[in-house]
Amino acid sequence: MGTIVVYRSISGFTKKYAGWIAEELGAPCVELGDFSGKAVADGDVLVFGGSLHAVGINGYRKFSRLVAGRKLKQLVVFAVGATPHRAGVEEVIRAGNFPGDDGKDIRLFYLRGGFDYGRLDWPNRLLMKLLKAKLKLRKQRGPDEEGMLKAYDRPLDVTKKENVAELVAYVKGLGG
Repeated sequence: MGTIVVYRSISGFTKKYAGWIAEELGAPCVELGDFSGKAVADGDVLVFGGSLHAVGINGYRKFSRLVAGRKLKQLVVFAVGATPHRAGVEEVIRAGNFPGDDGKDIRLFYLRGGFDYGRLDWPNRLLMKLLKAKLKLRKQRGPDEEGMLKAYDRPLDVTKKENVAELVAYVKGLGG
């Protein structure tokens, strides 16, 4: 039995967390585009990470198709977003990504990453430009929305290695 860390990163925050997790676990770290479900053995612990886009975990659907039918010891998923952690965020993410009973055995973690408009690919830049216009049109904005608008001009990076401690401890507790 082993542990494999797989991730899908757009602007580098998820990649940074995946690297730290793999380092702490002594596990291989593989970008989703280079991952093959054939690399997974029954009884493995898989850790998957992706950035959040409107509550969806980037790359999770493709990843789940690649590992479908495998008898894993545990699937651990971490979602990386720019907003501060709030009570109940995992339940919202879970509902948006694991319909019905699909995610009942998945251990989910939320890690705060950041936002850097300059590191986005063109499709995501376009989407974020539309979001910025929408936010600017609002007469009343909350602190998260104000912070997001500021991050367009001044990138936000709140990644910290210690943020992976709970996830790493959980996986180590599995014996993986």
